[in-house]
Amino acid sequence: MVALVECIDELNQYLEINRFQDYGPNGLQVQGGSNINHVVTGVSACQALFKAAYAQGADLIVVHHGLFWNKQSPCLTGVMYERVRYLIEANMSLAAYHLPLDAHAISGNNVLLAQQLGASIRGPFDEYVPSIGYIAAFKTPVSVDEFSARIHQLLGRVPDHFEGTGTHIQQFGICSGAAQQGLYRAIELGLDAYLTGEVSEYVPHLAQESGVHYFGAGHHATERLGVQALGDRLSQQFKIDHTFLEISNSI
Repeated sequence: MVALVECIDELNQYLEINRFQDYGPNGLQVQGGSNINHVVTGVSACQALFKAAYAQGADLIVVHHGLFWNKQSPCLTGVMYERVRYLIEANMSLAAYHLPLDAHAISGNNVLLAQQLGASIRGPFDEYVPSIGYIAAFKTPVSVDEFSARIHQLLGRVPDHFEGTGTHIQQFGICSGAAQQGLYRAIELGLDAYLTGEVSEYVPHLAQESGVHYFGAGHHATERLGVQALGDRLSQQFKIDHTFLEISNSI
């Protein structure tokens, strides 16, 4: 067992949340009980996750996409009211880590995704600091078909692939979620490919004309790994239970 405040302090410090200007608050979003025996992790805060976590006996839920965002209404009405009410009545806490979890050099979505595809990290992808994405590279080039197959095997879905010009990939940019604009940065850096979650209308022509292969592997699918790593770390550090819950999302 660990105190909630100790658990949240550890996450906040480990992910260095004060370094990031994010789209919403990172850290504890809804406070439940004062002690944690079981942490559940998931990608996005929603009723389906909350109910599944309650069935597992969770004290704390840690997600990548939290409840609160800067440009939404602050009023607790409708869907938002029902979500918060459920957490409070269940005495479960909710914590969320967005950009800090994408960017983290050990437990981050992007680093883990690159490593599990068999690549190594070569440096930051973005111009700003801290970088959210990374440049990754294979020791020896892999074919475009092999790269797509590795994504499919790892994430359980065939990526949307918009072809560039090369037949093999060695260096690629990676930024999980909805980072379609990163294709411009991949072109600027002269990379062979760019991997993210979602796809925008302009992507097919830009990929074809620039020669940089574009892979859209799913917003949800590309952001599973970070929360799982956080949960495992908490479990090992504080000797508490951890369960990752997959709530299906096709986007």
